Amino acid sequence: MAAPSAPRPPRPRKEPQPLVIPRSAAEEQRLRLERLMRNPEKTVPIPEKLNEWAPRPPPEFVRDVMGSSAGAGSGEFHVYRHLRRREYQRQDFMDAMAEKQRLDEEFQKKLERNKMIAEEQTAKRGNTKKLLNPSFSSILDKMKQLQDCCSQGIA
Repeated sequence: MAAPSAPRPPRPRKEPQPLVIPRSAAEEQRLRLERLMRNPEKTVPIPEKLNEWAPRPPPEFVRDVMGSSAGAGSGEFHVYRHLRRREYQRQDFMDAMAEKQRLDEEFQKKLERNKMIAEEQTAKRGNTKKLLNPSFSSILDKMKQLQDCCSQGIA
């Protein structure tokens, strides 16, 4: 190992930060934002969304099927209990996913219905404006002609 030719310059010392103990959640959030904004060029790590938990799929082939005989063995009941718990968990998961999917579909239908209502109201207001102001309809016609020209590539 070679000896350094010149001694290193001393590190610049950071100025000591005062110790601030947040007394509320808002103050804690304010402190975090201040810390982030000290160096705006620094990238902020944004964690990825965790995958949802999903149960293990049921086995395709069960080798040792338990019978219903009493006194099958001291360990058999525990094996049965774990299998039953896993199956109930799997069924609950499937029910929850079906419910989530149903709610998502309802939400999408509601969004589409609201969008159609908004378009109808906009068209109704536009027609009223055309009736009240005849020069407005000529402006709309010119705008439509410009849009048609631009969409066809004609300048």
